[in-house]
Amino acid sequence: MTPFIAELFGTCIVIVIGNGVVANVVLPKTKGNNGGLISIVLGWMIAVFVGVYMTSSISGAHLNPAVTIALATAGKFSWSLVPSYILAQLLGAMIGALIVWVIYHPHLNESESASDQLACFSTGPSIRNLKHNLLVETLATCVFLLGIFFIKPAGIEMGAMSAFPVAILVAGIGFGLGGPTGWALNPARDLGPRIMHFILPMKGKGPSDWGYAFIPVVGPIIGGILAAFIYLQFLQ
Repeated sequence: MTPFIAELFGTCIVIVIGNGVVANVVLPKTKGNNGGLISIVLGWMIAVFVGVYMTSSISGAHLNPAVTIALATAGKFSWSLVPSYILAQLLGAMIGALIVWVIYHPHLNESESASDQLACFSTGPSIRNLKHNLLVETLATCVFLLGIFFIKPAGIEMGAMSAFPVAILVAGIGFGLGGPTGWALNPARDLGPRIMHFILPMKGKGPSDWGYAFIPVVGPIIGGILAAFIYLQFLQ
């Protein structure tokens, strides 16, 4: 398996499990309907654990453009590899969203809420204030990347033993900082599935909210770069 395929496959797995648990919780007539925030956070924790554990020895298990850009900014990853990693992550997220759509298609069609349908693909704010939403995604991702730098302070390899602390970090941010925006932390995790929401047919589907789409893309990238700067200047 090449690093490109590993990043694609790992990101796909993360989305299948992560967005799958969201669909299970928010869509009608599922076994997990109304499972609540705890179910969603634990689902994403498991998703990240599995994705990182499966691909860490091959690609370093970035699975997130913000991670790739932050590591490159900190001099821990080659800038020449950044475009291929980001492309793999975006394609993997799109494929993962497609799989979730296939699995939950009848339930998506049963939903009377276009916003719940969109939630199975992408994040959205609890209170829409774009400046504040951008700030939240920036700071949450900064905290996430600072944690990553200390979990694996040298090199690009995030060995399999790092999978659990990374997953715990994702869960902690979800519980603590996930309320305002749904803690995207990952441009590919949001943009790839949002594209699939736009493309795929669903009964009663609403808009894909492109007016908000830049927030979970730009915020995490800024947060990752900020974390790299803080780490290099003050913490290493």
